[in-house]
Amino acid sequence: MAATGLNKKSPTIKRIMREAAELTSNPSPDYHAAPLDSDLFEWHFTLRGPADSPFSAGIYHGRITLPPQYPLRPPSFRFLTPSGRFECNREICLSISGFHEETWQPAWGIRTAILALRSHMDAPAKGQVGGVESDDATRRRLAETSRSFTCQVCGRSNKAILDEQELLAKQNEEARDAKRDDDDKDDGDRRNDNVPEELRLVYKEDLKPREKSDGAEAEGKEAQAALATPAQQPVRTADASAPGGVTARAAVQNPSQAAVQRAHSDAEDIKLDAAIWVVSALLVLLLARMATRLFL
Repeated sequence: MAATGLNKKSPTIKRIMREAAELTSNPSPDYHAAPLDSDLFEWHFTLRGPADSPFSAGIYHGRITLPPQYPLRPPSFRFLTPSGRFECNREICLSISGFHEETWQPAWGIRTAILALRSHMDAPAKGQVGGVESDDATRRRLAETSRSFTCQVCGRSNKAILDEQELLAKQNEEARDAKRDDDDKDDGDRRNDNVPEELRLVYKEDLKPREKSDGAEAEGKEAQAALATPAQQPVRTADASAPGGVTARAAVQNPSQAAVQRAHSDAEDIKLDAAIWVVSALLVLLLARMATRLFL
């Protein structure tokens, strides 16, 4: 779906653009995600392997697919980089129970989902959904080779992506520190790096279909969820033990910037509509007074 043909007033589109803008304005040195220029419902992500694990030297790339009902239904993920933990090109979803997609909470966002994927990488593969049985030596070897992996769509290596992301995160933190010094207070608008403990991984084909509910209740839930924004929680600082020369990306940074511009455009449209209503009301009042004088 071309971004130019989207309904900017759709709650789903507004939510997606809001998340893209938030990820751009609050970059992390450990992961990056952004929509494609041509399709807001397809994103690409890059994340660093968790510290103190066989994946710590690795940088992994993948795709995110957002359903038309997002955020009512969860996004799905495909890892494109071999890791020895997840199967490549097999869709993974996130839910609470691991069986019903309606257990996904609309307040969770793409950032939360990426953090959940990262945290689950170091979990034991045996008995876990998406688990690939590999020894630590294999995972370390794949971690080293993953840094040079280059996505054909993004056109940049995983290392180049996170190198730039690390620089952006550092600049953002310095700007926040300077603002705190000037204002003598914390602005409170921080990155959410907490993962809900109840999140689980599940292959998409294993999800049970959404159960039908009462019509009025379903409509109310859909309207409320579509307008929901990602939960804001205190930020957890980046892992100090992560490789120093690796960080994030701007290969898909332009789509995020475009999303921010579209969000500003929506705000201007709202202001213009309000101005038109005010002028119309004044004209009606003026015509009413003129008509009154003519009849007197």
